Amino acid sequence: MLRQGCRCPLRGPAKVAVAFKEAPLSRAVSVNRSSGCSSLVSLRSFSTRGSRLIFSGDFSSRYRGRFGLSYSDLLGFERRPREALDHIPRFMQASCFSAAANTPGFSLKGDDYTDRALEALAGMISLAQEYSPPTLETELLVLSLLNQGEDGLFTMIMKQAGVDLDKLRSGVVDFVERHPTVSDNSTRTLGPVLQKVLSSANSLRLQWHDEYISVEHLAAALADEDSRFLVRFLKESKLTANDIRQAIKAIRGTRRVNTKTPEVSYQSLKKYGRDLTEAAMANELDPVIGRDKEVRRVIQILSRRTKNNPIILGDPGVGKTAIAEGLAQRIVSGDVPDTLAGRQLISLDLGALLAGAKLRGEFEERLKSVIREVQESSGQIILFIDEIHMVVGAGSAGESGMDAGNILKPMLARGELRCIGATTLDEYRKYIEKDKALERRFQVVLVDEPRVEDALSILRGLKERYEMHHGVSIRDSALVAACVLSNRYIQDRFLPDKAIDLIDEAASKIKIEVTSKPTRLDEIDRKLMQLEMEKISIVSDMKGGQDAAEQQRLQTLEKKMADLKEEQSRLNAIWEQERAEIEKIADLKQEIDEAKVEQQKAEREYNLNKAAQIRYGKIPELTQKLATLEAAAKREELSSSRLLRDTVTAEDIAQVVGSWTGIPVSRLVEGEREKLLGLEKALNDRVIGQEEGVRSVAEAIQRSRAGLCDPNRPIASLVFLGPTGVGKTELCKALARQLFDTEEALLRFDMSEYMEKHSTARLIGAPPGYIGFDKGGQLTEAVRRRPYSVLLFDEMEKAHPEVFNIFLQILEDGILTDSHGHTVSFKNCIIIFTSNMGSDLLLQASGTKDREEVTQALMEIVRRHLRPELVNRMDEFVVFNPLSEANLFGIFDLEVAKLQARLTDRRLTLSVTHRAKADIVQAAYDPNFGARPLRRAVQHTLETPLSRLILSGSISNGRRVGVASKQEELPVSSEKIEDSKIPENLQFFLYPQEGTAQHMLASGDTGDATKDTGETAAFS
Repeated sequence: MLRQGCRCPLRGPAKVAVAFKEAPLSRAVSVNRSSGCSSLVSLRSFSTRGSRLIFSGDFSSRYRGRFGLSYSDLLGFERRPREALDHIPRFMQASCFSAAANTPGFSLKGDDYTDRALEALAGMISLAQEYSPPTLETELLVLSLLNQGEDGLFTMIMKQAGVDLDKLRSGVVDFVERHPTVSDNSTRTLGPVLQKVLSSANSLRLQWHDEYISVEHLAAALADEDSRFLVRFLKESKLTANDIRQAIKAIRGTRRVNTKTPEVSYQSLKKYGRDLTEAAMANELDPVIGRDKEVRRVIQILSRRTKNNPIILGDPGVGKTAIAEGLAQRIVSGDVPDTLAGRQLISLDLGALLAGAKLRGEFEERLKSVIREVQESSGQIILFIDEIHMVVGAGSAGESGMDAGNILKPMLARGELRCIGATTLDEYRKYIEKDKALERRFQVVLVDEPRVEDALSILRGLKERYEMHHGVSIRDSALVAACVLSNRYIQDRFLPDKAIDLIDEAASKIKIEVTSKPTRLDEIDRKLMQLEMEKISIVSDMKGGQDAAEQQRLQTLEKKMADLKEEQSRLNAIWEQERAEIEKIADLKQEIDEAKVEQQKAEREYNLNKAAQIRYGKIPELTQKLATLEAAAKREELSSSRLLRDTVTAEDIAQVVGSWTGIPVSRLVEGEREKLLGLEKALNDRVIGQEEGVRSVAEAIQRSRAGLCDPNRPIASLVFLGPTGVGKTELCKALARQLFDTEEALLRFDMSEYMEKHSTARLIGAPPGYIGFDKGGQLTEAVRRRPYSVLLFDEMEKAHPEVFNIFLQILEDGILTDSHGHTVSFKNCIIIFTSNMGSDLLLQASGTKDREEVTQALMEIVRRHLRPELVNRMDEFVVFNPLSEANLFGIFDLEVAKLQARLTDRRLTLSVTHRAKADIVQAAYDPNFGARPLRRAVQHTLETPLSRLILSGSISNGRRVGVASKQEELPVSSEKIEDSKIPENLQFFLYPQEGTAQHMLASGDTGDATKDTGETAAFS
């Protein structure tokens, strides 16, 4: 409640109370008058629901006139409560709310104050409700101004003047709490000192030629007139009112208060930007490595007379922002031309600039104030705008609105504003390229993704920073693994960002292990807790009487607990010692880093004596201590008794990659050489009966990986020829699994879907203007997301001949450009085409001689179907032989092994006798269809009966199930299973739960059954 007491000439009893209720802001104005006493006016907050009008007494026309309100006005407020808020300033300038005679110039007219100043005055009301002072005085105004937050102008002024803000806040709160309070907090008057401060603020407004009383006027007036608190506080802090005025001048500059929100234009760069040169001086920026060419190009553009505005373009994570940071570091170190020496590089935060700009024009006002500060610096400030595409359209209120881009254009063209922009290629094309007037103001600096070798150099430069932050050591092998594994397995991000993230997360994981209790110690703690509970149980049982056995058990238990506690104490001591050593190493690294920062600062200040002492004295001494501690820690690390590990290794990186991608760690750490050398054997283990074809594929890939083939072509370009069901697709899956660690790396395209000429567009994307242009191409998008993959184009003879035109560039140069202009690399892909052309000739061939003739005839058929330029680009034509019955036995074993893997969750074991296997294979063999009928036979003869038996409860978890031929005798003590779904030529049975290893199948063909037991061990 805000009230001003003064003498009023009105006579006669009268009382008017007007209350308005309207969310979100509600206020009430009441006027009380009694004959011969002070007139009181109060402004108070109230609830936010409904609206109410209350008035009583003699509301004379003369009194209403003083307020500028009529009786009908007040009645109208009940129907339109929002209008009441607009009339509150008219109440405040009423004659009975004027200043007392001893405070000339005092005004509480709402239109005289800025929004933040009026907010501070209103804030005193809620503080008065909390502290219940007899009058409203200056200490409440100080506290209300402080409550406006860190970005409040009063706080900024005090901070600029060197005031301890924590001390100021605690001092004013203590001052308020020490003063007497009143029980009735419904009405209060303005204190005399506060009246004097408000009068002084109004005088300062006129003196400084401002239109409104702002927060800086209140701050200066408080420093001059607040005899209650602030003047004494400043004196104790050895500050004066002049210091406050100098701080106001530093923040405000030459600006005038001619709007209701002038604070947005004060120190705009400080509020909406970050000084990168200051951060570089404080050693807060990471070193920038491998981007010297790009930084030099930026410096060259900035040194131009006009249009000196570089824009850095590149994919996310390649280091665009790092180039700006590298420029800031060069400016600080003096490694720039005279045109840039001593300049400030400010990074503008567009998000902060837009945040909270509710009213139209507020964003533009903020941006103009930023630009004004840059212009007033006379070229000393260079602006860096990250995500500069956000500028286009920002602040626009429609088609006719002026956005931020249009505000920047004139100054960019004239060279008055030197600006560095950064954005991605896609955003540049989408937003800035469309605005040709804005585009020509910038000069493009392209930043490509670094190679693995360059990314490794970057990581080596950052290694020390991450070691110091996490307090761990990072091996060089871990850096190599981060670059190689991220490049191979994390395809949706870019180097060096993804490799840095791997190092960061792996180091964080090791840091957590160092600060947490070791596994061995944790196991002992849990074991002790378990034994303690067991001891309590034994003691409880012994209360009824002494039992010798229980007594013996208790003694044994106590001895075991004593041994564990001794081991616990020993391990705790080791753990504390190792933690102390690791922390000591981390502290030394921190001390070395601080010494380097101190040395750089001394060199910048030309304090060469101090710089030399640090460089040749302090740093070598600390480095020697660190080397001694690290050598001792390395020796202890080799000991098996060490509990903690503070070193990041390649295995740790592989674990992080595994958690991101789901690829098993064991395959990640397996070397490329081991994979290639074991490629042929691994493929033969999975693809049965195609030894010659597998050898051709393995040799082609080994030639490419050894670097003997053209590095600009795909790893291998192969054509698989043969009848259906012989393993062509299976070999592709095996290649993807062996080389790229997951079958998901196989990208399959059924060429029967591309039988029309226009279907070519589906592979590279629809042209602009056609439906589907925004989706991209099926082939190009798939390879962009997974560059390391096996591309399988199945049944190539079914595709339209025009489709093969796009493969010519892929097979020769390893690249393809999609409809959006993106160039996609196929250099890390294996490209495989499959076809059934001439398969009838292969099925008719009998001997080796016939097979050679058939192969030649087959190639003639291929040449007739495919154009010569496509045939000449293939590395190998691999002919797959029809499968024999003997081959199907090996394939049957693989199928049963897959079935056994699915049964593992139920702890079921499956054994199939040799005779039963022969019956199934013979029934399924058909050379014209290959192995696919066998897969169906396994489903019908094994999977279907097993699923029925499991669902019916005939087979319980943990049992061993046998499958035998109908003619075979079952093992002794086995239990035959009867079911209508079991094939007539087979019988299912359960082995005994115990001693299954010695129970052999007993039949007339015992040898086969005995042999089968050894064969089926792999399925157990």
